[in-house]
Amino acid sequence: MDELRATPFSTGLRRLLADTLEDGERVIWQGQPDGVAHMMMWRFLWWVGGLWLLATIIALANGWIGVSARPLLMVGAAMLAAPFVLLLHDLQTLFAITNRRALILRTAWGRRTFRATSFPAMDREFEILDIGRGAGHLNFASGVSTRSPDTDYTGRYGFRCVRDPVRIRDILERARARKAPARARGKAS
Repeated sequence: MDELRATPFSTGLRRLLADTLEDGERVIWQGQPDGVAHMMMWRFLWWVGGLWLLATIIALANGWIGVSARPLLMVGAAMLAAPFVLLLHDLQTLFAITNRRALILRTAWGRRTFRATSFPAMDREFEILDIGRGAGHLNFASGVSTRSPDTDYTGRYGFRCVRDPVRIRDILERARARKAPARARGKAS
């Protein structure tokens, strides 16, 4: 199942995925974050940044600020640009479920990184947090460092801003169930 959109970053992501797979490992599902949904989560920055720039321009035009105008304008521009930077970051991210583990791969900002979570390292129950627009966060591990861009402030780790997280959870659960030994599934040995 291929949900990797054709972007200037697709080739690098496919190459990183191929380099990351172990012998005998096969991809069951791959997809990318819903960049538009992620961007919309931060759209309030457009309002704040727009008002910030407007106030700065008014203050500059009235002579209320002088040398501090440039940093204030830069802060406003950064607020307007932040959601687009998040979209660009999401276009450089690939989520994959294999027959052994879940992978998060990135080629963002010229750095090739990947993080793998094996099925035994995952939580027993997966958690879905709805963010709207048919997207959500699929958390499958806990206790992960909050420094990771795929971890929330409590240490829950997983696929962020993924489209149709319920379907992806079902795919991940089926893959994990197939990997589990017969005794763990309750079958007689």
